[in-house]
Amino acid sequence: MAGYSLDAAAEIYREALRDRIKRHALLYVSEGVLLAIAGVFAIVYPLVASPMVAVPLGWLLIATAAIQAIILFGLRSLPHFGFQLISVAVTLLVALLLLRDPAQARQAITLLVLTFLVLQGVSRLAFGLSIRPFPNWHWVAASGVLGIALSVVLLLSLPDPATWLVGLLVGMELIGEGAAIAFLAWPGPKPGQAAA
Repeated sequence: MAGYSLDAAAEIYREALRDRIKRHALLYVSEGVLLAIAGVFAIVYPLVASPMVAVPLGWLLIATAAIQAIILFGLRSLPHFGFQLISVAVTLLVALLLLRDPAQARQAITLLVLTFLVLQGVSRLAFGLSIRPFPNWHWVAASGVLGIALSVVLLLSLPDPATWLVGLLVGMELIGEGAAIAFLAWPGPKPGQAAA
């Protein structure tokens, strides 16, 4: 039975990921754009405190969770799969709470947001570090660090963070994640150039 060195196995993994991202680049970029739009809504929603914004934000989060689930299904063998799956579930819960009753769901949303920020941050940091030197891997790792930093800010503001702060943190997280995903799918240097 032929064995692979750790470096060879990592390169096979990166090549398979590169091929998948290249084949589904439009899906990845679409997810990134939807996440960024949802991030803008999340920042605006607490400032206007209007159900008119909560409803589209809830539906945008459902759409992004659905796209994440589709992409995640194709990447189910990756080490960060469990974290990402929980993150998709938390995103769906936040969306459903927003659609149901945003005012009543405030405390539950705050705890879910904290969980969301930690899970997203840790999983994206681990994923970014595991795919380096994949083109644009540093955007993914940086968005993971951002998620972790935002979770610390929210943790320090407990037990009763301002609604605008929660919205701002979620918005920054979604925009950072959207940018990272879009940059990951963006055409980068050829494999030989990336290795160089």
